[in-house]
Order: sequence, then C-alpha cells, then structure tokens
Amino acid sequence: MNKITSAVLLLLVIAGCSGVKQAQSELSSGNYDETIAIATDKLRNNKDAKRKQEHIYLLEEAFAKAKERDLSAIALWVKEGNPQNYEQIYETYLKLNRRQEQIKPLLPLKLLNENRNANFAFDDYSDQIVSSKNALSKFLYDNTKSLMKNPDKMIVRRAYDDLVYLNTINPGYKDVSNLMQEALAKGTDYVHVYTENESNVMIPYRLEGDLLDFSTFGLNDKWTAYHSTKQKNINYDYAMMIGFRQINVSPEQLREKEFSREKDIVVGKKKKLDRNGNVVRDSLGNAIMIDDVRHVTATVLEVRQFKSCQVTAKVDYLDLRTNQLIQTFPITSEFVFENIYARCRGDKRAVEQEYHQFFEHRAVPFPSSEQMVYDTGEDLKAKIKDIIQRNKFRR
Repeated sequence: MNKITSAVLLLLVIAGCSGVKQAQSELSSGNYDETIAIATDKLRNNKDAKRKQEHIYLLEEAFAKAKERDLSAIALWVKEGNPQNYEQIYETYLKLNRRQEQIKPLLPLKLLNENRNANFAFDDYSDQIVSSKNALSKFLYDNTKSLMKNPDKMIVRRAYDDLVYLNTINPGYKDVSNLMQEALAKGTDYVHVYTENESNVMIPYRLEGDLLDFSTFGLNDKWTAYHSTKQKNINYDYAMMIGFRQINVSPEQLREKEFSREKDIVVGKKKKLDRNGNVVRDSLGNAIMIDDVRHVTATVLEVRQFKSCQVTAKVDYLDLRTNQLIQTFPITSEFVFENIYARCRGDKRAVEQEYHQFFEHRAVPFPSSEQMVYDTGEDLKAKIKDIIQRNKFRR
C-alpha cells in the first residue's frame, strides 16, 4: 500500500514539475497569458499546497508583465491618434479586465517563504472600456457608411462585417440593423439563371421549372442570389445559362431470350434400398433414411423492356458587367428504364432462387419520351448543384 502511495505522489510531483517548466517557457517567450492560463489551471485545486508555490510566483510575474505591456501599447496607440487603433484599444482594455477576473476567484494566494500574499495590482477599467467602445462604435459607424458608397461589392462586404462586429459590441447602436440589411443587399452578387434549348427535342415544362427553382438546390450562399425571373431595380452581375445541346431517347425495345436450367434437388427423405429392392436397416433393426433426390428441369422465357434517355448539356458562367464568358461546364446525364419479367415451363426449383422475382413481374407500359427526359433531370440537377458548389462566380 505504501508503495502505491509513493508512486502516486511521484507522479503528482512529475506532473507538477512539467507544468512549471511549461509555464516558465511561456513566460520566457513573452507569452504571458499562456503562462497565466497554465498557472490558474494548476491553482484551482489545493492552491495552498507547497508544490503549487512556483505557480503562484509565475502567475504574479506574468500578470505584472502582461499588464505593463498592454498599458504601454494602449498609451502608444492613443498617442498616435489613429482611429484605426480604436478596436485594439477597446479589445486590450477588455483583455486587461478579463485577466483580472480570471485571477480574482483564486485570491488570496499565499507565498509561504515570504510570509505574504501574492501581489496583483488590479484596476477598474470600466470607464476606459465604455469610452473606448463608444469611440470605436462611432468610428465603425461613420466608416462603414462611407464604405457602403463604394461600388466595389467586396468593400461593401467588408463594411457588412464591420457592422456585424459593431452590433456585437454595441447592440442597438443607431440604425445599424438597417445598415446591415442594406450592406447585405449591396454586397450580394445577383445571378440570372435561364435555359436555352439547342436540341431538336421539346424540353418538358416541368423539367425547365425544376432546373430554375433554385430553392430546391439547397445552395445557402449569403453573398449570391439566383433569380430565374429578372426583378426590377436589380442590376445583375452574372448569368448562368443551362443549355440543352442534345437529347437522345432510344426506341422502345423488347428483348427476349430463352434458356434452360436443370438441378438435383432434395424433396424429402426415403428408405434406403439395396440392389434387390429391400430396405436396408441398421444394427437395431431401424430403416436407414436417405435424401430423396429428384432431377428437375425448367425452360425460361425472359423478356426485357428497355428504353434510355441521354441529355447532353452545358452550364455557362457569364459576366454581365463585361459581357464575357467566364467558364463552360459540360454535363451528360442518362436515365434508363428497364423492366424484366419471365415465364417458366417446367419446375421453377431448377432456377436460381434470386431469379424467382422476375416470375412475379409483368409487362408494364413504356414511359413516354417526355417522361424519360424529365426523369433524366434529377441527375442533371445534382450535377448542376455540384458545379455551383465547386465553382463560385467570384474566386
């Protein structure tokens, strides 16, 4: 039992030393918050234990150095007077406050050798946080309103991100919610989607409607809107043309084939007979039973109904601002109708069990050519969706 206790204590000492070395390494590298994170984690339990003393010293030193560095940085940013520094000033004051709140639950922390409590010079940063937040909010608000006047949609999107941040740090500030909606609309790329039929086959109206109904594609792209019908007061940036180049529907085909099967099957048990026709018995006088095997045959007439449709199409990406073709993506989709049914003369047991399903099938009407083209559209939609997901209009 003493050996087990000693082993556990040794492991705890090793783990403690490892944590101290890691914290010392972070402190030496200037990673003060990492040092504080390690030390506070170690001090959450048994903070008064002797083995935790080194962590208290490291925490005290890291806190003082982190505070000094952050306040020096803030002083420099304030001296520069550049509004671009407002965010860093605000976030640094928040960090100074969070660091104090991280340590407060652990206090007091006793340094046994010096007979004193660890010293942490805490300050009230509430006024600085409020004033820096207000300055940052005003700067972001004014700057984003200016950015939104720019015709470049990428700049407008940057303004939108700034407004989202502003709404996070200062909810309900002025008319930020309305500006966010305006920025979202101005920064969106609008794509006109339409079809063209270059084949000699009529495209089913349902298929054309399905291909243009982008609500069924599940393409949730915040900055791209697809419209199959042009809307007023919208300047479209791009167009996506789905062009049908060739539609081939095969003739209705009936293919017949006949084949035979034979097999030895066990139909039950029977008494074993000798060559003279007498029942063979065991040593107790009981009749010996053996498998009753029958040889069965069958002739199968199989009929295969077959019809196929192949659609060759393309998707063109067009830049409406420059009237240039951006890229073309070829697509080929196919749909096959097939129905197999069969009739059997003879004993069905001669035929493989997995084939028996076709004996239950019957002839069915062939789908119309229009239906075949429409059914091909499901595969076509999946391929168009894949093209859009893999190839954005803006790279």
